Amino acid sequence: MKSFILISGAAGGLGSAMTTEFARRGYNLLLTDLREDVSGFADFIGKTFKIEARGISCDLTSPQSRTDLMNTLKLEGNRFSGLVNVAGLDFEGVFLDRTRDQILRLIHLNIEATVDLTHEIINLRDPETRFMLINVCSLAAITPMPYKATYAATKRFLLDFSLALREEIKEYGTVTALCPAGMPTTVENMEGIFAQGFWGAVTTVDARTVARMTVDAAEKGKAVVVPGWLNRMIYEVSRLLPASVTARIAGNRWRAAQQVSDPWKEYMRAGRTV
Repeated sequence: MKSFILISGAAGGLGSAMTTEFARRGYNLLLTDLREDVSGFADFIGKTFKIEARGISCDLTSPQSRTDLMNTLKLEGNRFSGLVNVAGLDFEGVFLDRTRDQILRLIHLNIEATVDLTHEIINLRDPETRFMLINVCSLAAITPMPYKATYAATKRFLLDFSLALREEIKEYGTVTALCPAGMPTTVENMEGIFAQGFWGAVTTVDARTVARMTVDAAEKGKAVVVPGWLNRMIYEVSRLLPASVTARIAGNRWRAAQQVSDPWKEYMRAGRTV
């Protein structure tokens, strides 16, 4: 029986880049996403790269929806050689400016859904292959981040979870934590990149490059991948400094960014006309 790599958030910017990279290397894929058209995307990927690819729509923030997904996979007898947890949310701005629903939805998706999928898919692993798990963390995972407080905390959880689980499953698998900086994959991400000015520009890496580097690292069994030489330097330096210091630096940078005119927001306010 064929085994699959399951990719969550597969129809998004980074998710579609990961999907294409794995498909290009000949892996069979099971794609899940909130979007209903994920099955059509899977069909296109399968035909383009001559692999078996299936798509199943699922709201990963819903426990019932996740249960329905897992029941389907189990009843069909699917086996998995890997899991790529891409699906996630990112909110920027003052903590109290966010609604209760926004904060809880972020936690449900970034933490609860990732842990749930990981537990269930590892239990459905193909015993004939070495299991490969990739968790999309963030460069924000290395330090407390004012104005991204909840998001950064969820990504820190995923980084610690990944490194701990890596030790647990080393006899039959490997875990790679991806810690990227900004990627221009959505309107919200582009707003964040513009808001950071110079630092946003020099730390940004496009999704296709991130996907290629990540799959390379995972196939080699590496624990952490940080795309971009400047991002790797920031990652190493930040690990040496006290959290109180890095949090103050990050807070000062974000406060300054809020005062800078953002061309993307001006474009949005103008009705996206040129």
